[in-house]
Amino acid sequence: MSSYAEFYREQGYLVVENALEAAEVEALRRETVSICRGERGAVGGLPEVQPGDSDEDVIKRTLCVHFPHKISDVMLGAIHHPVVVDVLTQVIGPNVKCMQSMLFIKAAGKPGQAWHQDEDFIPTRDRSLCGAWLALDDATVDNGCLWMLPGSHQPGILWQMVPQDDPRFDCTDTSTGFPYREEDAIPVEVRAGSIVFFNGYTLHRSLQNRASGGFRRALVNHYMSAESLLPWRKPREDEWVATLDHRDIVMVAGRDPYTWRGTENLMTPHIRPDKEGGCKYVELDNPNAVLVGEDDED
Repeated sequence: MSSYAEFYREQGYLVVENALEAAEVEALRRETVSICRGERGAVGGLPEVQPGDSDEDVIKRTLCVHFPHKISDVMLGAIHHPVVVDVLTQVIGPNVKCMQSMLFIKAAGKPGQAWHQDEDFIPTRDRSLCGAWLALDDATVDNGCLWMLPGSHQPGILWQMVPQDDPRFDCTDTSTGFPYREEDAIPVEVRAGSIVFFNGYTLHRSLQNRASGGFRRALVNHYMSAESLLPWRKPREDEWVATLDHRDIVMVAGRDPYTWRGTENLMTPHIRPDKEGGCKYVELDNPNAVLVGEDDED
């Protein structure tokens, strides 16, 4: 077993430093501006750009864009980044698919997310879900880095989630009842260009950006084994829950054993809500897109 896979198996997460070149990070930052200016296509709920807005003015109004890879070749390319694929094939297996991307901007003052497990939102049948968190800025305790509860994936339990009204967090519910203390958590402070990988059962959170200015930008993509079905939406009338398989996916490694099922274009880019703007997703007019189970990552 590789050192990556061994650490990931034991701790439920791992960090790869200097995974992205400076030019790659800068390209993703520039693409963030283009997306928020509406230059790459429609994004549900995107704040209107005002005349004279600087790039900073434009992006600071948005906490997160869901599914940016749907409209951006740069974001789609990041899903296939060689370092990401190399690690995923070690910790998941040879056949890997991606089902989601999220572009977090998190300006100063923007909230984080309460304790949660990604498998609460993206259910995989084989517990293979893995998030890849690409840091586009230095992530620190001050600006709202990730916090992990190491080893919390090992019981394989999805802890109860309940509503919360803590102003430090956005609209996501919080996990509760787990046998870990706050002091067990560790901050995952990383430099821009690093990638944090974490298991779908690992409890994690982030706090609000308390810095006096700037951003804590990150591109977060979610992956799983291609061998597993992905029951990530409500079944249609002619479908069985037991064989439900969300097919709006991107293959990043190996082969897809379910090519006979075809693929679908179900999800559309939209803005993640925070409490300032109300807790309702605004999606584009796509009757096939069902937001049941969409992940609420940091």
